[in-house]
Amino acid sequence: MPPCLIGLGSNLGDRRQLLVEALARLGRHSRIDVVACSRFRESEPIGGPVGQPTFLNAAAVLATSLSPRELLAELQQTEASLGRRCEVRWGPRTIDLDLLLYDGLSLNTPDLILPHPRLAWRRFVLEPAAEVAPEMLHPDVGWTIARLLQHLNTTPWYLAIAGPIGVGKSLMAGKIAENLGARLLAEEFDATRLEAFYRSPSSHAYQIELEFLERRGRQLASDRPLWSDKGRPIVSDFWFEQSPAFARVWLQSSRQAPSAVALAGGTDTTQGGRHSENADYHGAYESRLSELRSRIVRPRLTAMLHAPTKTMLERIRTRGRNGEETLTEMQLEALERSLRNQAVLPDRGPIVRLDAMNTDAAVTELVAAVEAMR
Repeated sequence: MPPCLIGLGSNLGDRRQLLVEALARLGRHSRIDVVACSRFRESEPIGGPVGQPTFLNAAAVLATSLSPRELLAELQQTEASLGRRCEVRWGPRTIDLDLLLYDGLSLNTPDLILPHPRLAWRRFVLEPAAEVAPEMLHPDVGWTIARLLQHLNTTPWYLAIAGPIGVGKSLMAGKIAENLGARLLAEEFDATRLEAFYRSPSSHAYQIELEFLERRGRQLASDRPLWSDKGRPIVSDFWFEQSPAFARVWLQSSRQAPSAVALAGGTDTTQGGRHSENADYHGAYESRLSELRSRIVRPRLTAMLHAPTKTMLERIRTRGRNGEETLTEMQLEALERSLRNQAVLPDRGPIVRLDAMNTDAAVTELVAAVEAMR
């Protein structure tokens, strides 16, 4: 029978007895075995109404012949039998049973998402889960439960906001920082250089992308004193991995460095001396990228924002940065594809994808995420 991981929580009534009874009822099911259960742990409520009682949390490994939807239905029936009512999102509850992992399955449907969409950064879930299932794999991130918890324990309390140009990264980062009293790390850029780039990307792509790479490397350098403040979160309106993702788009069409199609996994067909020169450009960028990656901090969580291309173009047109008006729908779509590809490369860590069109909902989600990964 496939192994499954569930999370349990309660902050109303006799919390311990409710968790014990939930496990007992699941264990009496003819097609469910309760393999292991973690210790019970106290945690502060995350999100939802203020003034809630503290939670008692646990994680359990199950073995079951039920399908994922059948197991979800059994969890929900157990909740209902123990008096669970869903009145307020993230509100107080007698019992909460979450299906976190079902073997190595990835599933995204209206009624069930696997792995659980917030498993990868919630400390109150990962700590008990690592106690009973350290080697279970998060199939989307590609890390074990133990490594996800280690990531929380060894990285600064830092959220990076990513997305294409015009998606609203700076607006979102500012709102998160305001809500949390976090330190805002804003992207540094030279407006004059950007204007020149947008007006002729083929003439400036290599230099501009290398400049952005260097600036991001300096801002995220691990030896900066700002990372030593453990009690205050940091949010940036950029992601270091934007650098190779954006470079892949700009350099791919650049006459200056056509060999950069190699960045996108293509084949370089340039000839003669130009081939040698372009290979030098590509090699210098890749070498510096690798060097800086070894010197920067990694975010505990990256938020990838999405918005319709036409909406991003409208925002770009109205914010009045010289040169940006030359951007096209095709370029923005290419940037988004490249960012998606960058996000699924190995060892990129937890990433949450959010609709930037609903700012309030996205802010609520990210504020709760930052608090949960403390």
